[in-house]
Amino acid sequence: MNVIDSSAWLSYFSNDDNAKVFVKPIEATIELIVPSITLIEVFKCILRQRDENSALEAIACMEQGKVISLDSNLSIDAAYYGVSLKLPLADSIIYATAMKYNAILWTQDADFKLLTNVKYFPKQ
Repeated sequence: MNVIDSSAWLSYFSNDDNAKVFVKPIEATIELIVPSITLIEVFKCILRQRDENSALEAIACMEQGKVISLDSNLSIDAAYYGVSLKLPLADSIIYATAMKYNAILWTQDADFKLLTNVKYFPKQ
């Protein structure tokens, strides 16, 4: 199973220098877990930088995976990871989702680079 961090989704959608490393886990939709917080972050960023249609197209692509809503159990896990690993709120939710599903977290976000089950690729 794979979880794609917002930074990696944005890399993929912008086709930047790191996009190629995220293609395989993103396009393997049967193994794709999508934390609902990434929908918010990606939609907001693309809406701000481009337009609503582009943002909606990105969300449609993301929704090909299994979208995981934030429930009370996941919230508590995220709080735990946020405190113990000193992660920002969105990152703690994304990491908690990856851990719940025993997934690999694909990211460009340095907050994750030393954590378990993370494939980190620095921004180019």
